[in-house]
Amino acid sequence: MFRRWSGSQPSQENKEPLPEVKINELRVALGPLSGRSLRYCTDACLRRFLEARNWNVEKAKKMLEETLIWRSTYKPEEIRWHEVAGEGETGKLFRADFHDRYGRTVLILKPGLQNTTSIDNQMRHLVYLIENAILNLPEGQEQMAWLIDFTGWSFSTSVPVKSAKDTISILQNYYPEILAVAFLYNPPRIFEAFWKVVKYFLDTKTFHKVKFVYPKNKDSVELMKTYFDMENLPTEFGGKTTLNYDHEEFSRLMAKDDVKSAKLWGFDGKQKPAYSGAEVVPEPETLPSAG
Repeated sequence: MFRRWSGSQPSQENKEPLPEVKINELRVALGPLSGRSLRYCTDACLRRFLEARNWNVEKAKKMLEETLIWRSTYKPEEIRWHEVAGEGETGKLFRADFHDRYGRTVLILKPGLQNTTSIDNQMRHLVYLIENAILNLPEGQEQMAWLIDFTGWSFSTSVPVKSAKDTISILQNYYPEILAVAFLYNPPRIFEAFWKVVKYFLDTKTFHKVKFVYPKNKDSVELMKTYFDMENLPTEFGGKTTLNYDHEEFSRLMAKDDVKSAKLWGFDGKQKPAYSGAEVVPEPETLPSAG
């Protein structure tokens, strides 16, 4: 993102500020932080908000302050698996047991397996799994990938537009630059009408992270191979692994992660204390669908 100059160096006033300088400016602009706000606002976190606002400190500050307010009321770090487990019984959304080629956590979404009608509960489930995905990012990695399987998807089973809008809003406003790429695998033709509405809620950066993959479109399949090892990828995404979601096994895994999360945020997970205050891989071009 920041050009490395060779040969003669430009004058200091023509140089773009280093990311570290911008991060420090944002930290100063935020003022003193304490409690969970301090724990949340790591340098990596500040970098993401700056990246989302094209390194404009004032805009990043506004976005981050709004996120801290949201976190102070929604309390995403306090959601526990047993509170949202019912949403996950069908395996419509879960964390994969593999990473992509960049070491990113992978969330698998199967909207055709929608099993509830409460959008509020669906969003809590989503937020829980976003937080869990972040919790399980390898050292030095700040982003996750989404794999969306449209098997069984229809207008009767699809998420409402409001649910899609809320999902996009949460991602873009409160988890900026956490999503690296979202692969929509083999969506049916009728999805195009739904997509025409939903895409208007996406900002430019998020829009370019959405990749449509069709099994008969060689270029889109090859693009997917640059992100995933086919040996690890489930067959429903064109890979070679058989994926069987086991809700009981996944629940045990999430219960263990709840303990890790409680330790990270400084509480034991049983009591819910009061809130104490509130590097990007270049994305390939979006590919057209198969004709």
